[in-house]
This record gives sequence, structure tokens and C-alpha cells, in this order.
Amino acid sequence: MSLRARAAAAARHVELLFFPSFCRLCSRPLGRPGERIVCRDCLGRLAPRRGPVCLCCGRFFEGAGEDHLCARCLERPPDFSVHRSCGRYDGVLKDLILLFKYRKYSVLGRALAAYAGESLGADDVLWQGADFLVPVPLHGKRKRERGFNQSEVLTRELARIKGMNVLKGGLVKTANVPPQTTLESAGREKNVRGAYAVRGSSKIEGKTLVLVDDVFTTGSTLRECSRVLRQAGAAEVRALTLAQA
Repeated sequence: MSLRARAAAAARHVELLFFPSFCRLCSRPLGRPGERIVCRDCLGRLAPRRGPVCLCCGRFFEGAGEDHLCARCLERPPDFSVHRSCGRYDGVLKDLILLFKYRKYSVLGRALAAYAGESLGADDVLWQGADFLVPVPLHGKRKRERGFNQSEVLTRELARIKGMNVLKGGLVKTANVPPQTTLESAGREKNVRGAYAVRGSSKIEGKTLVLVDDVFTTGSTLRECSRVLRQAGAAEVRALTLAQA
């Protein structure tokens, strides 16, 4: 081992001795290179969800069977052509998203984007011919309170993984409506109606876009964002989320 490597190892040992850091999920000391906030073992428990889904909205179906359209998409197709989630909003995935989103551990965005890349990176229905990744925006006031937009962090990291461009500032949130998590499903669609707008439609005219968000519950946010993007001239809108509640 070189002198520099020995010095770095000694400095790391002193840091752990006087300023111990522990995994926020399992409380194990973080001592391995590159570990931050959550240990490798907990991150290793993330696994892509496999099983049948709605061909359009991506809603998970229970049990075995083939992918097919759900009743809602047959009756009222959304403005996005396809949506896929990486996994269910429970267990380690839920815990990581909560740490990332509400405890302001933006550094977890890289690990979560890597999980998304592993889960859906080879899904051609999402990526083939796509021009831009588009983060679901936060209202300016909410972003200042939180310090960052979790969807922007995910989008930036996914763009790095996929070698794609991010459409910055094209989709904005113009109304500071109550958080969707505070509402029952019946009120979510009404809550976001008219809350988003497009700036600079020339950037998206004729383009195929992939919306990126953290959690899919009723799909109201993705539906509204897709609606305004399509109205502004986008040729196609697809969507990806980390988890499905």
C-alpha cells in the first residue's frame, strides 16, 4: 500500500473513531468506501419488481398473467403513452425515498437513479427514440423550503446513466397547491388541474419526452403534466417513477 493510501486509511479510521456515522436504516456503522447515509447491504436489498402491469399506466397487477390494459386506461386513456414504476412503495424503497425527499439527503438520488437504471434501463418502451428527460417540477416556494427538487436530482442522475439530455425549465409548476399526499384519491386530480404550464414550447414541439417523478399513486400528477406537454406540441410523453403506492 502506498504512503498516500495508508494516510487516507488512517484519516478515515480517525474520522470514524471521533465522528461515527451509521446507516439511517439499519444503524450499522458506515465504514466501507463510498458509503454515505445508507449502507451497501441496505441498498443491496433493492430489487426490481417483476410481474404483470397495465400496458399504458403501468399499474401493478397481482399474481401471474400477461400485461394488459386496465379498466381505467380502456375507459379514459391518459395523455402519456406509457408509464413504468421500478417497485412498490414499501420496505427499503419507501424508507429510502422518505430519507431522500423529506430528510434532505439529496445524495441518495444517485443510488435511487442507479436502481431505476437497473430496473427499467433496458425497457425500450420507455427509452427508444426519446429526446429529453423532464423532471416533474415543484413550485418555487416549495422548492425553497425543501432545498431541492427530488425529481430534478433523479432526472439529472438518470440522464448521466442513460446519456440523455434534460429539458430544463420547460415544464413549471405555477400554482402552489396542497401536496398530493395530504389528499384522498378523489381530490388529487382536481388539486393539480391547471397547476402546471409549459415555458418555451418550441423546445418540445415534436419531441418525445420522458417524465421523471418519485412516487406514482393515482397518476393525477403525471396525467396533468402530460396533458399540458401534449397541448404544447410534444409528440409523445412517457413517464417513469421510482415507486408505486
